[in-house]
Amino acid sequence: MTTTPSVLFVCVHNAGRSQMAAGYMSALSGGRVEVLSAGSEPKDQINPIAVQAMAEEGIDIADNVPKILTTDAVRDSDVVITMGCGDTCPIFPGKRYEDWELDDPAGQSIEAVRPIRDDIKARIRTLLGELLPDLA
Repeated sequence: MTTTPSVLFVCVHNAGRSQMAAGYMSALSGGRVEVLSAGSEPKDQINPIAVQAMAEEGIDIADNVPKILTTDAVRDSDVVITMGCGDTCPIFPGKRYEDWELDDPAGQSIEAVRPIRDDIKARIRTLLGELLPDLA
């Protein structure tokens, strides 16, 4: 791994789960991790309920824009976290991959999205402890 680890979060629409994960990783790492997010079929905007759920945590993802998943983004990342995107993510030997099974917040109420958000936060804390042990 490089001195600054890079993590790519991938979900189908890059409008909810991956954006919340990227928001937490950026905030909790204090900028010590390069954070990317993308989707296999990105929407045109971030899920407003995901934005609301993250705002409750003091993290602003409102200006983020869903991005298309590229081979370069995967190749350039140390860790690739997938969230329900199946086989659409290119696989490179020697790369660390994790698949996080999380409900999709699309079409859900804020009450349904909060537990998804909290699950993501816990997983980010665990991942951060592995990438940057001095933050744990």
